[in-house]
Amino acid sequence: MKRRSAGLGLVAIGLLGWGARVGAVQAAGPDEAAKPEFYTTKVHPILQANCYRCHGGMNHRGGLSLQTRAGMLKGGHEGPVLIPGDPANSLLVRLIRHEGPAKDPMPMPPKQPKLSDADIATVERWVKAGAIMSEDPQQ
Repeated sequence: MKRRSAGLGLVAIGLLGWGARVGAVQAAGPDEAAKPEFYTTKVHPILQANCYRCHGGMNHRGGLSLQTRAGMLKGGHEGPVLIPGDPANSLLVRLIRHEGPAKDPMPMPPKQPKLSDADIATVERWVKAGAIMSEDPQQ
């Protein structure tokens, strides 16, 4: 009798562990950073507050507009600033981390404090998820 109940206990523990793993996967779901709403609600406010003065609207300092994905992919005088899925090699991320290119190490935004770690992490997460955004520059 003891042997049977011990066996059933092990089966129950195994099923509970399996159920917990399945629940965790279902709860995590797809990364919200891969949705246009993530850009609209999280990333756009960061760019608007810190970058658009020089790289938005009619201002395209350095030939760069950050208002559209196409503008980031095209880039400015330094080339593309966005490599979707690759934050480590995206110039946008490197500049806001204050790790700019060797020939022009100007941190962004210039003459302002570095963005918060949370804001940098948000932009990195967005880039890593594919840099999905609405193309509406009026956001």
